[in-house]
Amino acid sequence: MRRRRGLWPLAAVMAGALGAVTGCGTSVGSPEAVRGSVSGPITPHAITWLNARVSNGPVIKAVAEVAADYAKTHPGFKLNIISTPDRPSYTQKVATLAAAKRLPELFDEDATPFAEKLRRQNRLVDVGHLLAEFGAKDRFRPLALKYQQFDNGGIYGLPLEFAMEYFWYNKSAFQKAGIAPPKTLDDFIDACRPLRAKGYIPIALDGKDGWPLERYLAYYPFRLQGNDFVKKLKKGDAKMSDAPGKAGALFISRLARSGCFADGFSSAGYTDATDLFTTGRAAMINDGTWDLGLLATNTLPGQLRNDIGYFTLPTARGAVTGTDDYVVSSGIGMAVNSQKFDPLVKDFLKYLISRYPKKYAALGQISPTMDTPTAIPPGATPVYAQALREADRLGDRTAKPWDTELDPTTNNVVQQNLVLLAQQKMSPESFAKVVDQAVSTNSPRYFVK
Repeated sequence: MRRRRGLWPLAAVMAGALGAVTGCGTSVGSPEAVRGSVSGPITPHAITWLNARVSNGPVIKAVAEVAADYAKTHPGFKLNIISTPDRPSYTQKVATLAAAKRLPELFDEDATPFAEKLRRQNRLVDVGHLLAEFGAKDRFRPLALKYQQFDNGGIYGLPLEFAMEYFWYNKSAFQKAGIAPPKTLDDFIDACRPLRAKGYIPIALDGKDGWPLERYLAYYPFRLQGNDFVKKLKKGDAKMSDAPGKAGALFISRLARSGCFADGFSSAGYTDATDLFTTGRAAMINDGTWDLGLLATNTLPGQLRNDIGYFTLPTARGAVTGTDDYVVSSGIGMAVNSQKFDPLVKDFLKYLISRYPKKYAALGQISPTMDTPTAIPPGATPVYAQALREADRLGDRTAKPWDTELDPTTNNVVQQNLVLLAQQKMSPESFAKVVDQAVSTNSPRYFVK
């Protein structure tokens, strides 16, 4: 999870780490390792996967099961799993290890500007090439692979998840307020006041972690220009003060003026937000299908089990993206360190890719592969299967989260000032000015034009 506290020191660590890495090019992975071309005997030994996931979550459970199975036929093999679910702490750890050239064999990494630096230094294995060599690339959902793509089109992270993000809503709350699920982003704002009038918090929001609010900032620009806007913005080829950026900042401001967020939202964490929704106090929450076990099973209080519905990202006037285009992700990818890539690591990855999807889907999750049906758990409500079926009727575009696109320092500036914007302590114009200045200052260190 991303917390506001300590973000500026984190940015300094990231920048310093990249400077240290860039200044030394003597121990990078060989071109053969980058392409996934290694040869020689498979000698079992311990390897490490450093990840940014909850230790008892379905991804880690499934990977651990596969690793245990692999160890049975490869005595001496062991996968050491080190979990740091707090994302700022994890990101700082990766930056520190990267600077010291001590990254483990496997580590979690989004297709971020930081990862792009590692790629240009030949420190990441081309996972797309590996999948093709294993004959597995066509098994994966196109959007799962697309989410992992770098700007050069390459794939350097193995997708281990697949999830659609929806707006989950309380049907009874909407009925009492006399409103229907919104069709447009303007309708979305208009829903807040009648919900407030009926005693509901309109939107449950995890305000401690910067990315949930950053999603809302991205919605208008995505509807108006797809991902083109943020990809230009991050390099300084577009400005937050341009029309799509203005629309995004104004959207946050209008949500705030309409009382859409809970009082004190900035101190609420993920559990606080989900509790507000699953206890019926909040009418809506923006969440992904990774939480189907929380939102669509008998873990819900009895009165809510048949009251939970969902709608996808509303559209906007002048939209260039379709109603079936919204946030669809394959989660943070598993990157492979080219400096420690050997025949054993390659063989384990081939084994993992062949067996992981079935184990993951058995835990009630959507596999990143198309040929692995999800096992619906006992006690699931009808909305569980309904939400799963959406995976088969998605558009061909997915809204990229801005925290994976912007350079880390600028992203910290965006997240910090978004809270002020959503608290009505900053104007949309001032917000845009601050963001544009941050991009101008920081993007040259991360992007080659």
